[in-house]
Amino acid sequence: MALTFAKPDEMRRHILLAAARQFVEGDVQHWWQPHSGQGARTRISDDPVWLAFATATYIACTDDAAILDETVPFLEGPTLSPGEYDTFFQPMVAGESASLFEHCARCLDRCPELTGEHGLPLIGTGDWNDGMNRVGEGGRGESVWLGWLILRTIELFAPLTKDRDADRAQRWCAHAASVREALEREAWDGEWYRRATFDDGTWLGSKNSEECQIDSIAQSWAVLSGAADPARAAEAMASLERHLIRREEGLALLFSPPFDKTPRDPGYIKGYPPGLRENGGQYSHAAMWAILAFTKLGAGEKAGELFALLNPINHARTPEEVERYKVEPYVVAADVYSVSPHAGRGGWTWYTGSAGWMYRAGVEGILGIRREGAFLVIDPCIPAAWPGFEATVKVESTCYGICVENLPHSRRDDLHAVLDGSRIQFTEGYVRVPLDGGTHRLLIGVEYEYMSA
Repeated sequence: MALTFAKPDEMRRHILLAAARQFVEGDVQHWWQPHSGQGARTRISDDPVWLAFATATYIACTDDAAILDETVPFLEGPTLSPGEYDTFFQPMVAGESASLFEHCARCLDRCPELTGEHGLPLIGTGDWNDGMNRVGEGGRGESVWLGWLILRTIELFAPLTKDRDADRAQRWCAHAASVREALEREAWDGEWYRRATFDDGTWLGSKNSEECQIDSIAQSWAVLSGAADPARAAEAMASLERHLIRREEGLALLFSPPFDKTPRDPGYIKGYPPGLRENGGQYSHAAMWAILAFTKLGAGEKAGELFALLNPINHARTPEEVERYKVEPYVVAADVYSVSPHAGRGGWTWYTGSAGWMYRAGVEGILGIRREGAFLVIDPCIPAAWPGFEATVKVESTCYGICVENLPHSRRDDLHAVLDGSRIQFTEGYVRVPLDGGTHRLLIGVEYEYMSA
């Protein structure tokens, strides 16, 4: 999705490639080997949802709804038996093909079927955090985070469906309303949203949990989904900041405290020592979502501060920091350890989707530059200390030289934008200009409220 702006053709190609790794039943390969197509069929719950999410994101950026009519084959192969959690094999290309729309629709059709007793989606053998592979391996554990992702995906994809299959869109929206109600009824813990339930109904990510009392992604996606109660979402992010961001150590933790001695087995995540990788260290992928959540709240100060904290170059400014960090300072580390004697040490580099999300957090979130079809949108959320910024943006044959001036003492009524010497209006608080093939100069004076530290 980080390519929607710069290389939409490459994103289009990759969406169709990923769709071709879907089985006729609607589930997908968790991963596959490109040269052979061999891969893993699992009960991990979030994989299918991302196809519809990414497709809708691509269409919102490019207006290329024709991608939904592209014909893509399915896969076929042995389904998982009861009690079987994953299997690795060489699937065959099925005799059945369908439009990309149908591929996405089959993903979303599964959501109501895979719902637990609290009304939340089943976590299966892991969601985004596949290290939590035994939280719901019995088929009853539920995921709060996945609920937020499903809500956002249906919000994005259902409008693309109304003229193609109105009944499906109606069913998905009804399911979304049910999940939203369940999230607010069951998942709110008083100061933040819980993370999941184990098969026996015990909550994970609750103040009553001995370990993993608060998890980052349940809070950030409460905001990113746009579905949570606004007051609760803001309080949840304040709790994330209070409990998971360690400014002195330069860390933004995935959750806290780490798994160590809890009697319930969350999965292979507990095989990592406390504070390493997903087990209570900084997992950079999730931390980038927190940046985007802060920008959605209009908290430019917090977003900018967290971006700087995560920026790898700021972990290697002195010989002492280099010795502590121990990995390349010019690429994003998938994880940074949080427990002595390894606190501050970087983990896997190069091999992470965090870099793509960091790009989006910086460009789309903080700078507020994004594409919406035939228009360029500039909606900054920058720290008050910034005097502003300049950017040159080229989209196909259109080029914009953009200068944003931060006006911390002005009123919103004084906000202004000047395009090629002529004043233009803000639209819903942001600037929207055409991608018309020309070369333009755009000047913007902005003031953004931000949450105090």
